[in-house]
Amino acid sequence: MRVVILLVVLLSGWPAFAAERCAVRVPTETIVLGDVRLAYQSIGRHSDPLLLLVMGLGGQLVHWPDEVVARLCGQGFRVIRFDNRDVGLSSWTHAAPPVNLGYEALRHRLGLSVSAPYSLRDMASDALGLMDALGVQQFHVLGASMGGMIAQHLADLAPTRVQSLTLIMTSSGAAGLPAPSPALLQLLARREAPSRDIALAQQADLLAALGSPSVSDDREQLLQQAEAAYDRAFNPEGVQRQLLAILAEPSRVELLNRLRVPTLVVHGTADPLLPVMHGVHVAAHIKGAQLKLIPGLAHRFQEAFKEPLLAAVLPYLQAHRQEGRWARL
Repeated sequence: MRVVILLVVLLSGWPAFAAERCAVRVPTETIVLGDVRLAYQSIGRHSDPLLLLVMGLGGQLVHWPDEVVARLCGQGFRVIRFDNRDVGLSSWTHAAPPVNLGYEALRHRLGLSVSAPYSLRDMASDALGLMDALGVQQFHVLGASMGGMIAQHLADLAPTRVQSLTLIMTSSGAAGLPAPSPALLQLLARREAPSRDIALAQQADLLAALGSPSVSDDREQLLQQAEAAYDRAFNPEGVQRQLLAILAEPSRVELLNRLRVPTLVVHGTADPLLPVMHGVHVAAHIKGAQLKLIPGLAHRFQEAFKEPLLAAVLPYLQAHRQEGRWARL
């Protein structure tokens, strides 16, 4: 009988059904976890396995491209994307002392301790709290850049709940790995702006610097992307606090060595912020991890690399979605 029903669905408009099920224009909801309020969106059926997307430094949930979210949902996942604390519509840490980013960055370069109002592990606890509040026991995690660092902690905090881990353009934080150029770091930290126009221009400059040298960016498109994020929420001090959390983080090599979660590591060969050896190093320290290197990919979700990224990620997620599905039967 199930086979008959499935055939009827396939023959009577499965693409339209899937498109409706995976509509990304959904309301943004909020949930309070102690002192932190998280804004999130849920795309897909609640009965499907859950895929949690964790965004990188300063990124908002809208920085996950809608078409990518829809493709992930189309694989049979309920997709959750959310704003980390201190960005977007999630709560901002107003009570934190002012940030002296230059001073803390110098301490980091000298190997001294860095002071931060919260840690990446705290941010992982936020994500785990979101899963608890939604009543989700087991889930898959996909993290990008800082989101990949948070995802590492999340898998360590809840090893029996994270069914698979996908880490894109991220790092182990170990000493000795190639560093980004000082000019790029300066762009990353340059968040203060006396006007909206200057803020948009600064963000467009950063996006261009994070892009692949093999792709010619359209300046107007970069400005439009910056405008959409700025108009939704603009919190430069929050981004600086997130950056402090990264700088204050010790090496995660011991954490990675003890992970036993199925893991895919995806990294670009042209990443200017976290050069390719960062991804190689992460994969080398997670037992059984798969490594996919994408030629030319830098440190952004650029249109030219959308299909190569999806080609690397979707089969892996689908395989582990099926494993999790059969494990529940």
